[in-house]
Amino acid sequence: MKIAVTGLNATDNPGPGIPVMRSLQEGGFEDLKLIGLIYDSLEPGIYMDNAADVCYQIPYPSSGLDSLYERIAHIHSIEKIDMLIPTLDSELYGFVKLESRLNALGIKTFLPTLDQLNIRGKDKLLGFCKANGIHVPKNTLATSIQDLYSIPSDFTYPVVIKGIFYEAYIAHNFEEATGFFKKLANKWGYPIIIQEYIKGSEYNVVALGDGEGGMTGAVPMKKLYITDKGKGWSGVTITEPALLEISQKVISKISWKSGMELEFMKSETTGEYYLLEINPRFPAWVYLAPGAGQNLPAAMVKMAFGEKIKPFDHYTIGKMFVRCSWDLLADVSKLAQISTLGVLENGK
Repeated sequence: MKIAVTGLNATDNPGPGIPVMRSLQEGGFEDLKLIGLIYDSLEPGIYMDNAADVCYQIPYPSSGLDSLYERIAHIHSIEKIDMLIPTLDSELYGFVKLESRLNALGIKTFLPTLDQLNIRGKDKLLGFCKANGIHVPKNTLATSIQDLYSIPSDFTYPVVIKGIFYEAYIAHNFEEATGFFKKLANKWGYPIIIQEYIKGSEYNVVALGDGEGGMTGAVPMKKLYITDKGKGWSGVTITEPALLEISQKVISKISWKSGMELEFMKSETTGEYYLLEINPRFPAWVYLAPGAGQNLPAAMVKMAFGEKIKPFDHYTIGKMFVRCSWDLLADVSKLAQISTLGVLENGK
């Protein structure tokens, strides 16, 4: 079994690639070979022992679909990839559009459709949740600085300023909102989402949809420590039927096919759960799921190959993760090799 995985950027804003790989390594696959697909020669996952067996550099999505496809086809001619798992929001649209061409090469995927991607997008979430009886913060889309002048009539500060793909900041006044708007627009483009701020505790759910409206598994956790980027640096699995019910409803309504992460805020005022985001891939903390008894990445691979997976019906409560920084030492020749040749075999 040869599986290619993207998202090896294990930085302060980590990608899900390494935890997906760790999950697959514990998935019971015989003769598993993991192929890392990287965008930058300094992605830490390249230099991690016991992660990818080989890494290949691929072009950024902005380079165009044909360029990406040709590079994947070349790697496939060498490695004979059985399955490809993209793990980053910004690349998913490209890989979904390439799905039929990848399948024609013999590379399996397990991806949502373009319609499914669009319906859960940050700019469409408000309408989806209102139509399905799910609590959601109100939001509006901004495409220019002028749109920020309407904040006082629509919202009460603080508000959340969010990029279309990644990052979110809490703005307490117009000056902060303007600064965050420009920062996110320069990095991720338009529109920028202005969202009502809900004060409370943050909860996340990692889930897997079978593409037919069924939820193969789901594990909820409460964030214990949050970084200045809003990333959960520590969390613990909890029992909370309400979160699972909402997750089941979302997957059922969308007929979601793939992994996903649902982000919630429990209002300290009302006690209600508000759905903040639906991220269309496994999160960077997905390794907590197999640790709690639900190996969702491994189940997704088996489903991609036609195996019928019985939905998980339990997980361990009180399983905790704590993320850490760890300096990796490597010879500069590795950097030179991946930078010049675009490939690094067995991390050497």
